[in-house]
Amino acid sequence: MLIKPKIRGFICTAAHPQGCFKAVEEQVNYIKSQKPFIGPKNVLVIGASTGYGLASRIAATFGGGANTIGVFFEKPAAGKRTASAGWYNTAAFETLAQQAGYYAKSINGDAFSDDIKQQTIELIRQDLKQIDLVVYSLASPRRTDPKTGETYTSVLKTVDQTYVNKTVDPLTGDVKEVTIEPGDQADIDNTVAVMGGADWQLWIDALQQAGVLAEGATTVAYSYIGPELTYPVYKNGTIGKAKDHLYETAKNLAQQLQPLKGRALVSINKAVVTQSSAAIPVVPLYISILFKIMKTQGSHEGCIEQMYRMFHDNIYTDKPKNIDPDGHIRVDNYEMQADIQQKVIDVWQQVNANNIDALADLSGYRQDFYRLFGFDFPNINYDSDVDPNVAIPSIKE
Repeated sequence: MLIKPKIRGFICTAAHPQGCFKAVEEQVNYIKSQKPFIGPKNVLVIGASTGYGLASRIAATFGGGANTIGVFFEKPAAGKRTASAGWYNTAAFETLAQQAGYYAKSINGDAFSDDIKQQTIELIRQDLKQIDLVVYSLASPRRTDPKTGETYTSVLKTVDQTYVNKTVDPLTGDVKEVTIEPGDQADIDNTVAVMGGADWQLWIDALQQAGVLAEGATTVAYSYIGPELTYPVYKNGTIGKAKDHLYETAKNLAQQLQPLKGRALVSINKAVVTQSSAAIPVVPLYISILFKIMKTQGSHEGCIEQMYRMFHDNIYTDKPKNIDPDGHIRVDNYEMQADIQQKVIDVWQQVNANNIDALADLSGYRQDFYRLFGFDFPNINYDSDVDPNVAIPSIKE
């Protein structure tokens, strides 16, 4: 079938298997071009099929020689519908990993559920015995608590104040004013239940109780802070309250893992184009401006470059380079440089629909967005038929 992008709002509902393979292959080649690191032997990545989770899996395997198990919730192709991008990404990763002689298996299902946690534990016991590193990189708009059966839905709202600022439709270039209303306590509680540390805690509890965490095991989860410009909608909004809960969970887990001489870390990462960031007002405009400035200065990074630095420079080293006073890893350090942020503010004050193409990198934003789904890669003929039915080697459908 011919596979073309199908855009609905801020979501692309089609993915191209050859393009997704290319995207994964490029990340693998980047890691192979870098200096290897002595890292974990056995890694579990929860939320392993896209973005930072996928990049973590690639970096651990091809940079540190790790065996990996990935957990995610993705859809295979069915009828006229392509598989999800994460499905194709994982098929590509497993194929490349196994060709290189690395162990790589995956579990597809609701990572919030007790059942998937138990399946994962059984696979660890069967194949790897114990895990040295647990990466928690889940991104979902809703979560069902496995203990109570209650389903929570996160919301993007401010706290205590109405927020008005510019935003852009990155696919059309339309710059307009957006108003975000404050949420109530129920909105905060729901967002914390989905995006906070509750499920991370449940995963570590289950793994530790099952005895499958190795001595000295590390776990790391991901966060984002961003500039003061976006504080009302992000750091100080409902999402920020969830991230505060994540930070507290890291402290609790650090105490909990002490008997194993383990660690619980949070890595605060740079702004990148994701399905989630595309849906957050204000953020796409900020990212577009940021990208232009950082590319001009030669400091722009995607997920894979940051995950390499996280492992090589900060987790698996005696002298970590980017640790803040709270003990968090800051691979957003290039983004948050004072001169970069001042330039963003200067552009922000003058950008509008007439000059955005000159002042911001909308074309780069769009390319990153389409590449999330395997589109806009050179040397791929998107006018030729392609079989959407691609198997993930370790998963029997």
